[in-house]
Amino acid sequence: MSQSTAFVSLFLGFLLFETGVCASCPIELSAQRVVVRHGDPVSVNCSTSESEFEGIGWEATQGGTGLRQVSHLTWTVESLTDWDTSPLCYFNPAPSSGLEQCSKTVDVVVYSFPDTLSMSINDSDGIMEENWEYYLTCGMNNVAPIRFLTLTWYIGGAQYETKSLQRPSGNKPEDLIRNLTFIADRSHDGITIRCEAHLFLGLVGPQLVNSVERRITVYYGPDVECDASELLEGETLDTHCSVTGNPTPFVRWMKDGQPTDPTAPLSRNDTGLYTVTAKGFSLSEMVELWIEVSYGPELRCPSSYTAPEFSRHSLVCTTEGNPQPKVIWFKNGKEVIPPENLTRNDAGKYLITASNKLSAVNMTLEVIVTYPPSQIEELQDSEVDAGSAVVLTCSSTGNPQPKYFWEYYPTDNVAEQNEDGVSHLIISNATVQNMGTYTCHAWNERGNVSKTATVTVNAANLECPLEISPDKMVVEYQSLVQAAVCVSQQVDSRFVVQWEVQYGHRTNGSLWKVDTQRDWDPRPVCTATLNGVGVCQKHLNFTLYKSPDSVSIQLVGSSNTVTEEKEFHLRCDVTNVAPAQNLAVLWYRGNETFHPQITSSVRATGCLPENDANCDVDAVRSPLNMSSTISIILNREHNNTEFRCEAVLDLGDEGPQPPPKTMSSPLNVIVFYKPMINTTKLPKIVPVFRGYPEDLVCEADGHPPPTIQWIYSSDKVPHVSGNMLTISEAGIYNCSATNEVDSVYHQVEVILKEDYLPLIAGFVAVTVVAISVIFLFIYSIYYKNTRMRRYSLKNPKLSTHNGNVAHNGWDSQFPMTKLS
Repeated sequence: MSQSTAFVSLFLGFLLFETGVCASCPIELSAQRVVVRHGDPVSVNCSTSESEFEGIGWEATQGGTGLRQVSHLTWTVESLTDWDTSPLCYFNPAPSSGLEQCSKTVDVVVYSFPDTLSMSINDSDGIMEENWEYYLTCGMNNVAPIRFLTLTWYIGGAQYETKSLQRPSGNKPEDLIRNLTFIADRSHDGITIRCEAHLFLGLVGPQLVNSVERRITVYYGPDVECDASELLEGETLDTHCSVTGNPTPFVRWMKDGQPTDPTAPLSRNDTGLYTVTAKGFSLSEMVELWIEVSYGPELRCPSSYTAPEFSRHSLVCTTEGNPQPKVIWFKNGKEVIPPENLTRNDAGKYLITASNKLSAVNMTLEVIVTYPPSQIEELQDSEVDAGSAVVLTCSSTGNPQPKYFWEYYPTDNVAEQNEDGVSHLIISNATVQNMGTYTCHAWNERGNVSKTATVTVNAANLECPLEISPDKMVVEYQSLVQAAVCVSQQVDSRFVVQWEVQYGHRTNGSLWKVDTQRDWDPRPVCTATLNGVGVCQKHLNFTLYKSPDSVSIQLVGSSNTVTEEKEFHLRCDVTNVAPAQNLAVLWYRGNETFHPQITSSVRATGCLPENDANCDVDAVRSPLNMSSTISIILNREHNNTEFRCEAVLDLGDEGPQPPPKTMSSPLNVIVFYKPMINTTKLPKIVPVFRGYPEDLVCEADGHPPPTIQWIYSSDKVPHVSGNMLTISEAGIYNCSATNEVDSVYHQVEVILKEDYLPLIAGFVAVTVVAISVIFLFIYSIYYKNTRMRRYSLKNPKLSTHNGNVAHNGWDSQFPMTKLS
């Protein structure tokens, strides 16, 4: 065995000794635990494999053996009667073996389990009444050890309750009585109650079970239960109302104080209050029930109904059914509500349905609404060349269908034609005689309407001799009063001049004055009537404009903050401007205009022009509130940039120059952008010399300013100060920068290096010292051999040289003998 192996063995032995681990007792038992019925035989063998011992023996209240010089010894008892016996096998070692005396004990369980159980029920011979409390007693005698006993109650084959002994007990037999509180109900009628005792003596012992059971009868009721208070016409009471009880009760049905047969079919007139009386074993019950007899709906309504428009209808439709039917009207497949006052749109065929939860019926009703003729739309002013044909069309809708007649200057080349509810006036080979007005009348029994159109025949010898000055007018809102003059180019007493505006106001004379407060869309027309011929007209191109009350800019749906590289919307609101069709919106970023990639058209605020004619900016010339929205994307360089919008009214060459402009106040937009870590100051790999701490600085740019956090393993103990981390250990360190926009991470790997500079310096110093020592040693030898002489003073002889004369560089006052 090597020295290292011996050391390890010695160390492990010392460790086991210090921790309390020692050699086990050198005896073996054939059974550590035995279970035996009281009075039955039992035996357990004890053996040892040791060769140096004095003997083994058994100590027990029954079957003890004393010390014997054997390696196998059996403890045997023919009839074990000691409930608390604990036999012990002991081992005596030889003095030279180095072992100590030891022993092992056998766990002996002595049990007793009776063959029968007893069960009783207080004040009952097996017949119980519902909801009464009963006490069931289960008992058994002479049970040991009682701590292993479990008593289980079964009701109807299902485990109901399990009880074990909850107090400490000895090993000797005891009597056991356990009670069960039981409340009987009807579900227990005819079931079996069983008490089962289970003695569980462990895996090596027998499993002992015994039980006793009794069958019970439960008296209950009578109970009257009805599964429905609404019965269908033709059903019977007994199919939905049951009377239960044990024993079977006597039942009697009454309605309005008179007996009634519950098996007779019900009619719709049988709805009412019923009384059910049931008599049972010891109780009787009387129940009052309100029974509703249900039947399907019945609907009665005329097949057609006629009423004038806007009149209050008097249509009567009746329904009957139980439950009360729900009536729904349908028109063109859609559910509608019958209007109180009928309009022409309400005419048509209706499907009326009446339904309840039982069934549904329906019928068809035709509603006829009479109304006067509508305004004539198709008849318009017409122009025709001389010798050509023109057709004037007059159409109107009404009920009954309208009839037509025309008023005009009759000539031979004019004919009337009526078809499909439309009247046509056909002018063939038009001449100057056909110039003039044509009026169409449409009428029925509910009223009449009319409309007039003017026909102009273009002939070389007939021109409209009117001239308007100025021919175009652009006037500012609430400015001084201005006027236009309409004059004839030729003096002719047959001309009568007048002005007419869109809303019907007429002014006789050649002068038309502008109302700068209200004339938003007058469409002024100068009309001259030619006696005996017709009418000629000239239109004045007129615009009344108004600069906006205010122009404002705002972010759509948020505050004044946006996120980098995400699309957002800016809206420019222009208040009270006219005419809106001449409005243009310019956008400014800083002091420079810019053109966004996505721009919505300038539109009336809160309106959809395609759905509402009042919001059509090309048609409405009165002041409107307008808005324009753009979509843009910003980056961090645009933070704190000011945006403005400008409303420009471009009224053409006749309008004011330069065009009126209104600028909004600036909107300062704050751009939020995610953090960006400065990796120049924080590389991914950082070498650190052992014993020399290093500072890692994490800097990040972001808006809002990000929060810096260092993340590292829990076994590291760096020093954190703000965004600076002082480290001296190798590992992975993560810097996170977080703000409202996003979080970013940067991982730094710290590599630990050894500092060899002190070692190199020490090595150099040792080398220098060693070289110095060697040099001194060599020099000393050289000095002795070359610079010094060895002499002896024995047998001195006088030199022939003069003692005062130096020889070979040496002065000698005494004669000497050179030794070397």
